[in-house]
Amino acid sequence: MTDTYPATVARTVSSPHSPTTVTVAAPPVRRRRLGPGRPIPYGRAIGPVLLLAVWVLASATAVLDPRILSAPWTVVATAADLIESGKLQDSVATSLQRAALGFLFGAVAGVTLAVAAGLSRIGEAVIDGPVQIKRAIPSLGLIPLLILWLGIGETFKIVVIALGVAVTMYVQTHAALTGIDSRFVELAQVQGYSRWQFLRHVVVPGALPGFFIGLRLGVTGSWLSLIVLEQINATSGIGYLMYQAQNYAQTEIIVVGLAVYGLFGFFSDAALRLTERRVLSWRRTLTS
Repeated sequence: MTDTYPATVARTVSSPHSPTTVTVAAPPVRRRRLGPGRPIPYGRAIGPVLLLAVWVLASATAVLDPRILSAPWTVVATAADLIESGKLQDSVATSLQRAALGFLFGAVAGVTLAVAAGLSRIGEAVIDGPVQIKRAIPSLGLIPLLILWLGIGETFKIVVIALGVAVTMYVQTHAALTGIDSRFVELAQVQGYSRWQFLRHVVVPGALPGFFIGLRLGVTGSWLSLIVLEQINATSGIGYLMYQAQNYAQTEIIVVGLAVYGLFGFFSDAALRLTERRVLSWRRTLTS
């Protein structure tokens, strides 16, 4: 793909038949576009819409066996029945509460640990090692131990979600903090910045990109953990609803649950992406 740019160089030509000198503009220069190009309006919705279209077409032509995957209209009718009975709202409210609390506690803990380890050698020596060890151990692998410690109540589920989010937030924020160019630190010292000015003008702008990446990965991880947790020792929530449907081979209810998880994950990530774009509007990136 190429773009045409206006001429920036002009040539001066002297005619042998005339004493005057004329200036001839150089021909336009064609340069190959190396970036991804201009953004497509609502481009991120194109993939899901195409996937839905394939599902509708396969169900309508009986290519897709409803015993394997229910048709979209069956799923919609089932969702309407669940909403009318109030089961879906109750399950969604329970799942949202678990995910929000786990994400909140995990994000606060992860950022606090990252700041302590990223701005202090003592903090790095004390904190970074244990967090890296925890990163090598999946949060779901701690479920047996956490059940012994905390039981199978709400605290256990929130702690498991928070552990996964905290590690993700820590890794991304700590990497952004330690990746700040040392020349900016030296410049702040030359300018005589106070500790507060250094944090405000150097540390925060440098850490924000990693912080937002951690937020987006953390919110996605919280939904993934929730799906597993609500199908283990749970008596409420979307995952419990799906687990009950599995026992009766009700694929339409399972798809409703998956759709709810997918919508929550998609819109929460979109909200964070929009916030990131506005907060980091000073950056010029490939996706700007």
